Amino acid sequence: MIPSIAVNSTARRQSAFYQDILDGLRAENKHLPSKYFYDETGDKLFQQIMNSPEYYPTRCEMEIMQEQSGEMARLFTEHSPAFNLVELGPGDATKSWFLLRELQRKHAAFTYYPIDISANVISWLETKLPATLPGIRLHGLNGEYLEKMQQVKSFSPNPKIVLFMGANIGNMTIAQATQFCRQLHDNMQPGDLLLIGFDLKKHPRTILDAYNDRQGITRAFNLNLLARINRELDADFNTDLFEHYPTYDPGTGACKSYLVSLVDQVVHVAGKTVHFRENEPVYMEISQKYSLEETKNLAAQSGFVPVHTFQDRKKWFADVLWQRLP
Repeated sequence: MIPSIAVNSTARRQSAFYQDILDGLRAENKHLPSKYFYDETGDKLFQQIMNSPEYYPTRCEMEIMQEQSGEMARLFTEHSPAFNLVELGPGDATKSWFLLRELQRKHAAFTYYPIDISANVISWLETKLPATLPGIRLHGLNGEYLEKMQQVKSFSPNPKIVLFMGANIGNMTIAQATQFCRQLHDNMQPGDLLLIGFDLKKHPRTILDAYNDRQGITRAFNLNLLARINRELDADFNTDLFEHYPTYDPGTGACKSYLVSLVDQVVHVAGKTVHFRENEPVYMEISQKYSLEETKNLAAQSGFVPVHTFQDRKKWFADVLWQRLP
């Protein structure tokens, strides 16, 4: 028998998916929430994106983690002898694995709490990480970040060190990022640490190419959300009638992607009718880029103080360690 709590949780997520999709497609300026990219197929496509030649953020942050995790682990263990290591959106933990290994080498007293909206990710981590990091204390949580952070408090009163890496903060506008960081602040205790990854501003072509790879993986990643809507909401999108269109504004640092309807068309979603004009854009996601000064401003506006900055050799990416103020 499936526990009623699990059934209710699944039903709530499916209901939210339905409502968010319809609200976005019925809006005057159509949009779809990027958090729904990550079904099983989306997870696999994103792994391919991270390995594509044009997509530099993963390689830059991987360099940081491979070469500077020892220093991160030193700062963490000096800060607190025992702590909860909470990672928001860990993916396959390829990068944080180096930090976890260094913490184990230092015999740090910590429990790793990866939180991800993808049940596939959590299942994979709970199977694979104990095999490569024997003895790791691991408790995966499937769901929304802030909701699950609240749960961690019920498991252990230890201080938190929160990881929000991979430039995931860039999937929000600056206003949204500020609000989100304030919410993180409210779910942490004074003195808790936050390691947050930022993709830094650089030559515009380098950035735009990263979201328009020659292999078309990013295109497939965006279109996969339409395929998911077809499958889960009984829709009839023809993905061949939409074009992936990325843009980058070096002035604001906003890199955005759209799907553009190639024809005047009608799509049915869960029995509802949605009309698309020829050339009408559907806003899919943002990948906001920052200067280091802008990261300091974000920290100040959300109740944190910068403690340390880790950068790759090209200075294209930064993992910045913040401490929560009272």
